[in-house]
Amino acid sequence: MAAVLTEVIQHERWGRCVSIRNGSLEILATLDFGPRIIHLSSAGGTNLFFEDSESKIAQTSADFDVVGGGAWNIYGGHRLWTSPERIPRTTYPDNNPVEWEKIGDNGIRLRAPQERWNQVTKVIELTVDADGSTVRLVHRVTNNGPWPITFAPWALSVMGGGGRAVVPMAGTDTGLLPNRRFIHWPYNRLNDPRVRFTETELVVDQGEGPTPYKIGTDNEAGWAAYSNHGDTFIKRYRPVPGGVYPDFGVSFEMYTNSFMLELETLGELREVESGDAVVHEETWQVVAGLDLKQGNPEDAVSLLKPYVK
Repeated sequence: MAAVLTEVIQHERWGRCVSIRNGSLEILATLDFGPRIIHLSSAGGTNLFFEDSESKIAQTSADFDVVGGGAWNIYGGHRLWTSPERIPRTTYPDNNPVEWEKIGDNGIRLRAPQERWNQVTKVIELTVDADGSTVRLVHRVTNNGPWPITFAPWALSVMGGGGRAVVPMAGTDTGLLPNRRFIHWPYNRLNDPRVRFTETELVVDQGEGPTPYKIGTDNEAGWAAYSNHGDTFIKRYRPVPGGVYPDFGVSFEMYTNSFMLELETLGELREVESGDAVVHEETWQVVAGLDLKQGNPEDAVSLLKPYVK
């Protein structure tokens, strides 16, 4: 059985980080801000996540005064938000150090300080399989305020530029009734050349486009994939059929601009009592050597099928 090595390192760009390696995967989680999983790759491979090393993506305005000011920075990597999206509740400036601890031999728990004004606490737990390329994540948001609040947990994986995303379309046979939703944002262009449809999947090539592009779907299959640098990242979650979700009821969203592409999963939208927490789980897999960028969208779907049955 392979050993999982967990240690604190000093990263040249991101400061203190927890490094996790098992011979198949390499992961870095930031400690000086976050929580963020800033790096995910196969052993010796290139980071599949976007890193905003030049701080190109940030938000700042007077809206942040109620949470103590400052600016929200994307940083990159994987983060935990709450939906529906609203400034400054969603884009809380998570620039303070996070606490961490080991979970058994193979995992870590990252805990952010309680958010001022929002009065929530965010935790990400990450466990790596000792013999393989699978990661299990538990996202937890706790309401520490004196009254109930309504939100959905929202897990966003920010993928690096130049890759290809594959997202399944709903396929339930509903006869004469509709069976799928595609939710669009105001800035979308429906003729965006980066976006193509096969018979069963949506395929998006990250790169320059006329505008940013964001789409929400039902995603009954509960997975999405992104291929870059010769490897493929597969992200899985458990959508609730008929569940109550934000943004016209979709449990999955994908956003891209000229820098990166986000694969976003959501838990159900519900009222959370004071002292209660909501939990949203994902499973990640990195398939080394699986390159979905070669060929047309149909080729990418065919190559991916054995891994997402």
